[in-house]
Amino acid sequence: MTGLIALLGGGGAAGGFYAAGMIGGDHEAAEDPNMPKIIMKDGTSVSQKEASQTAPKQAASAFKITYHQIEQPFTSNLSNSDSFAQLSLAVSTYYDERVFENVVNHEIAIRSAVLMELGQQDALELEAPEGKLRLKKRLRDIINETLKEKTGFGGIEDVYFTNMVVQ
Repeated sequence: MTGLIALLGGGGAAGGFYAAGMIGGDHEAAEDPNMPKIIMKDGTSVSQKEASQTAPKQAASAFKITYHQIEQPFTSNLSNSDSFAQLSLAVSTYYDERVFENVVNHEIAIRSAVLMELGQQDALELEAPEGKLRLKKRLRDIINETLKEKTGFGGIEDVYFTNMVVQ
């Protein structure tokens, strides 16, 4: 079971790095020194190019994942009902502290984007585990899109519900 989790986690990390343009493709452009660096488990930081050489071999087990709790909860009415949802979120990254600095600096834009998405959700879908998983993935994508728009770089690997109430 542990091997399966490691395999799935590694595949998820490799897929995330591929989607971020870090592995695969013909990306030989000079790397921006102001972009966040990936943090290895030993605490060293590496460029995206160096990480792309590590990722296929060692997958997620080589990288340090860090978490950030977004302080204020999100509350929104839900689509086509009198229901509402209140969520508390945390995010994770394999990158350095600059990703979380960007989250804090652009929290207003992130809050707006998350609330817009939350307001489009159906209460019945959010009661099912599959609906929560879809929302979690969608929120990750929305946060990354917002960060890319504001800073040129996303870097959020996953979103976590630390509290969720649907009424």
